[in-house]
Amino acid sequence: MKILRSVAFVLTLAGVFAAGYGYDRWYGKTMVARATSGVRRIVYYYDPMHPAYKSDKPGKAPDCGMELVPFYADDPPTATADGPKGSELPMGTIQISPGKQQLIGVKYGLPALGGSTKTIRAAGKVAADEKRITHVHTRVEAWIDKVFVDFTGKAVDENQPLLTLYSPDLLSTQEEFLLALKSQDLLKASTFPAAQDETNSLVAAARRRLELWDLNEAQISQLMETRKPLTNTTLYSPSAGYVAARNAFPKQHVNSDTELYTLIDLREVWVMADFFQDEAAQVQLGQPVSVTLPYGSGKTIQGRVDFIQPQVDPVTRTLKVRIDVENPGLLLKPDMFVEVTLSIALPQYLTVPSDAVLDSGLKKTVFVDRGNGNLEPRLVQTGERSGDRVQIIDGLRPGERIVTSGTFLVDSESQLKSAASGMAGMPGMPKKP
Repeated sequence: MKILRSVAFVLTLAGVFAAGYGYDRWYGKTMVARATSGVRRIVYYYDPMHPAYKSDKPGKAPDCGMELVPFYADDPPTATADGPKGSELPMGTIQISPGKQQLIGVKYGLPALGGSTKTIRAAGKVAADEKRITHVHTRVEAWIDKVFVDFTGKAVDENQPLLTLYSPDLLSTQEEFLLALKSQDLLKASTFPAAQDETNSLVAAARRRLELWDLNEAQISQLMETRKPLTNTTLYSPSAGYVAARNAFPKQHVNSDTELYTLIDLREVWVMADFFQDEAAQVQLGQPVSVTLPYGSGKTIQGRVDFIQPQVDPVTRTLKVRIDVENPGLLLKPDMFVEVTLSIALPQYLTVPSDAVLDSGLKKTVFVDRGNGNLEPRLVQTGERSGDRVQIIDGLRPGERIVTSGTFLVDSESQLKSAASGMAGMPGMPKKP
């Protein structure tokens, strides 16, 4: 009985073994194939910061401590940047996965090509146009009788009476002129042409002396009509303006050295503007300028650059520029401060957002997108800055896609890679296979 039970147990085990062997033999491979049909085959693991480092099992890179990334059989050769295309990338190029780029806020853009206008502002001070300043003198020795313009600051028109003078010399010259006229009248009927010519010459000479002593045409015509000398002759204003200085008073003795009035015409004025020396090179003669008044509604008057001083002020390090400005309504007063604005048209050039340029003080860098998450640090030379954009003089070409946001964090990744690469070559550090 025991023997029969033992034989039956052995036969049962043999059947189970045969069934299991057959199942594995015929169905095992099918199940494995089914289980692995949707799984990608991992070839090796690599360091994303140092793609040359490879391992046959997951873990962390010994040089930088980063988690190893699997490289699958169906990945393109450029995925690890060590394939044929990856070897062509410039030195210093780093690879950042799309997920990490999104995490640190990386954004891309293209350089813009086009010209712009640069605005330069400077402080200005109104001054009188020196070409419109008139000093009034008399050409004879005389005494002032009446004064019509009797205070400083008064506005006068051209040919407006200023004062009257009594001059013995001018009076005697008038009498000579009247005597010559009388002789001319007496000799009109003379049969001696030479005598008539001599008299005409005396009249012309006396008239010329009166003109040189500032008698105008109306005063001389009055002499010829009345045939009486003018005891007090009137001195008229030679130009329009306002009285900046006055030295004419009744009963005062004056001569040709006495400055009676100083007149300044403010219908056109100068604005003396101070430009910093780095901006002065962009100011040109004849350039249009806007002058803004500091009061009221801030009215703007147009002017033009008339003169540029040949030297820089040694104290303020600024260059003075003289601007000719028309002064309608005499809104601009001497010694008034104004704001001067110049708009300079710049030539076409590449510009990028200012956030795209990483300025370390010694160098300026932008990151160029080379595809597949590869970012190349590119040294550039910058120029003028206008608003939130910076001119690129050298180092970048039109159409190159660059990082416009997150530049600082991308540079941190680049610096970390450089530091890790340097530590990998130090004694005692694990070497990359």
